[in-house]
Amino acid sequence: MSWGTELWDQFDNLEKHTQWGIEFTEKYTKFVKERSEIEVSYAKQIRNLSKKYQPKKNSREEEESKYTVCRAFQQTLSELNDYAGQHELISENLTTQIINELSRFLQELKSERKAHFHEGRKAQQQIESSWKQLESSKKRFERDCKEAEKAQQYFEKMDADINVTKADVEKARQHAQMRQQMMSDSKNEYSSYLQKFNQEQNDHYYTHIPSVFQKLQDMEERRIEKLGVCMKTFADVDRQVLPIVDKCLDGMVKAAESVEPKTDSNQVVESYKSGFEPPGDVEFEDYGQAMKRTVSETSLSNSREVKEKSTGKSKGKLWPFIKNKNKGSGPEDFSHLPPEQRRKKLQGKIDDINKDIQKEMDTRDGLLKMKDVYAKNPQMGDPASVDPRLAEIGQTIEKLQSEVQKFEGWLAEVEERMPSKSDSQRRSVIYETQNSTTAVSNNCAQDRESPDGSYTEEQNSETQVKASTNLNPTTSAPENDDDDEFDDEETLPTIGTCKALYPFEGKNEGTIAIAEGELLYVIEQDKGDGWTRVRRNEEEEGYVPTTYIEVFLETNAKDSLKSA
Repeated sequence: MSWGTELWDQFDNLEKHTQWGIEFTEKYTKFVKERSEIEVSYAKQIRNLSKKYQPKKNSREEEESKYTVCRAFQQTLSELNDYAGQHELISENLTTQIINELSRFLQELKSERKAHFHEGRKAQQQIESSWKQLESSKKRFERDCKEAEKAQQYFEKMDADINVTKADVEKARQHAQMRQQMMSDSKNEYSSYLQKFNQEQNDHYYTHIPSVFQKLQDMEERRIEKLGVCMKTFADVDRQVLPIVDKCLDGMVKAAESVEPKTDSNQVVESYKSGFEPPGDVEFEDYGQAMKRTVSETSLSNSREVKEKSTGKSKGKLWPFIKNKNKGSGPEDFSHLPPEQRRKKLQGKIDDINKDIQKEMDTRDGLLKMKDVYAKNPQMGDPASVDPRLAEIGQTIEKLQSEVQKFEGWLAEVEERMPSKSDSQRRSVIYETQNSTTAVSNNCAQDRESPDGSYTEEQNSETQVKASTNLNPTTSAPENDDDDEFDDEETLPTIGTCKALYPFEGKNEGTIAIAEGELLYVIEQDKGDGWTRVRRNEEEEGYVPTTYIEVFLETNAKDSLKSA
């Protein structure tokens, strides 16, 4: 069906319909634009969410990446970021393939519609003008006919009247003839205009208007077809990203399947293994034999009192390992860490420095090649211009290599002193006790502090006490309770001698300073807490780390010491 033949008289309605079609297209364009904005907003929120939960540099979350479940979560965040990118791609494709295309098409559509209706109005104005000319000629013909008839009647009346002169009759006859001629001319003009109008009207309703309406029909069909294509593209834009979205989802599933509980639980061992051995059995102390009892730091009794012979000053007995209130990053050699953790930290530091060395060496190799090119082709540059940079890199490499040697020395020291299960003389003790500020039973002493600042936790929390063997001399010292004093009346017998393997400053109360190679008397053996009580002379005695001395138990200790 054609608009030109079926709707020849519906010019105004077609004008309204085509205007509605343009408004509908603009409405659909706005819909797609809002959908595109939603996709952009959604993608932005997804990216922000992914960024929010990404591990931050130099934070605990970076340390957590060694667990498979944390790596799986990081992979999920990465896939989610790619997933957000697909929504951004949807928005971009909607904009380029639909919104921009429809905007351009609407501009062309409006211009084309305006031109077609301008042509139709022009044809209407032309037919209306022709109709007015026809009406004017018709009225003129009608008027001339009436005037000719009146003139003829007047002539006949004058001719029949005998009293009228011949001159008046002749004048009336001439006037009648003139009116007849004017009527004839008007008739011919009217006939001509009528024929012209009929031709123009035929052309208008069968040629011009059908042509204009057909163009409008074609334009409307193209608009509808364009909307159909855009609606299909609207769906295809989503369908195009589905394979990538599926890959993102598959990546999330794969990351989830990579979670290994056993591996993570083993990683906990690797992260927190101290390298110490469990403490040995606490020996039985027979308090029934008062003259032969010895002081033991592992005993929970706080009922006996001893006095310091030399000064008579009451000193609290220190527990071997106690809390440190100083919290910080620790020394450069990681000596504040347990042996196993210290070894790992040192090895990691060595690996990082080696990477930096390799990077600097690669840079140096590149500069050497550049210098060689300059030497062969002087026009490209001066070879001497590279020398300052080469010297700077050489100094950097030397500095890094010295750093490596320093850390390797510390690493060798740690590996040498790592405790072995067969070495029963060198062991580390781990105590986990609940810290309490109130007094408990008469034989319970639980507060332990560490003068060197190692392995600390807050008060009223579970305290883990660690003593490493053969480490740097920052070992904790025993502390005297206020109720315990050295017995001034009782001097402990000598049970052996010892030789100092390492120097010990003995800054804490209850300890004694020793020099490397010094020989001392042993008056109380290590009871499993890592401390041995020694005597230098009749007035100087105290505790030293068991791992810092070599003990010789002899029957006649004083003679052995004098002979040595």
